[in-house]
Amino acid sequence: MTTSTSQLLNRREVVAQLLKKRGDALVVTSLGNPTFDVAAAGDTPHNFYLWGAMGGAVMVGMGMALAQPERRVVVFTGDGEMMMGIGSLATVAVEKPANLAVIVLNNEHYAETGMQAAHAGRGVNLTGIAKASGFEETYDIRTEGDVEDLGSRLYSKKGLVFAAVRISTDPSPVALPPRDGPYLRSRFREALLGASALK
Repeated sequence: MTTSTSQLLNRREVVAQLLKKRGDALVVTSLGNPTFDVAAAGDTPHNFYLWGAMGGAVMVGMGMALAQPERRVVVFTGDGEMMMGIGSLATVAVEKPANLAVIVLNNEHYAETGMQAAHAGRGVNLTGIAKASGFEETYDIRTEGDVEDLGSRLYSKKGLVFAAVRISTDPSPVALPPRDGPYLRSRFREALLGASALK
């Protein structure tokens, strides 16, 4: 795994590493870079990409986790999107789905709108908010070793997990998965519940 000149983690490599041992885990992504990174790691019907639903990724992930308690659900989101849905952390912590993990790719900027400094770059501690809300396990991920440890932890044990991964602002090529909402919904439902779910 490489780092940028500022020695921060490369987000594309972080996501690929965290998905290496996913097995049959369900993955939800927020709009923008988290979607591109998950798609670059391998598009599958068990990926649910949210297009234009900023602030909703964690709540969608919680719904999936409650509906599929035997499967790990991993949400990949950015720090800007997480701030838009910050109240979702409290709701998730109250429900405590033991199979949900929230991974925030934190570059401390609004990458989609021009790289303005975001809340996380101006003193807001997302991991602290998750911990205060009641998340059982919270992690600040800053090194390659941290990423490897989290990648193993995610799929080998149960527990409600929040991790903020400090990444660089270095760009990565766009990797576009399908963008048709009804198609993605149907593909995901069929992969999860079988063809009869579409009837």
